[in-house]
Amino acid sequence: MKEKSFLKNYFSNQKNLISFDEEELEKLQETKKVLIETNKNKKKTLIFGNGGSAAIASHFSVDLTKNAKIRCVNYNESDLLTCFSNDFGYEKWVEKAIEFYSDEGDALILISAGGNSPNMVNAANYAKKKNISKIITFTGNDKNNKLSKLGDINFWVNSKAYNLIENTHQILLLSLVDLIIGKTEYPPN
Repeated sequence: MKEKSFLKNYFSNQKNLISFDEEELEKLQETKKVLIETNKNKKKTLIFGNGGSAAIASHFSVDLTKNAKIRCVNYNESDLLTCFSNDFGYEKWVEKAIEFYSDEGDALILISAGGNSPNMVNAANYAKKKNISKIITFTGNDKNNKLSKLGDINFWVNSKAYNLIENTHQILLLSLVDLIIGKTEYPPN
């Protein structure tokens, strides 16, 4: 009985987190415009995350590129991560990736469940100086986290439960792919 009660509570909490209000829906529409405009300008979207958020970044990047035809690149290669972390410090690896791989006018998505990861905060600060067109953040935990203060469009999940935050981020990001395509069912190629 305890497990069933736990699961009911868990999914109830998740359901509440994905009951998005008008403001969140408007931010999704605004983000769609940013992604499309960036692509129309022959620029790309860069996306970064740590841990589970890196996996979410990879999933979104592939689906956005393949299915929605919007060029998106993630940077989860172990050789890049270990090289840049070793040479520049873990707190600077995302900033350095932006320095080496971004072009003026690119868009940037940063995912940090806690919102205070130094590598993501440093990346956002650097991107503001680098002429990135828009910075879009996905965070959770405390509303006034450091990363949310640096983004142009900010999605914040009102939870301190990392898996619920990351599940919500995944739903938001993948909904953007379908929003751009204009439907939820389409062939895989």
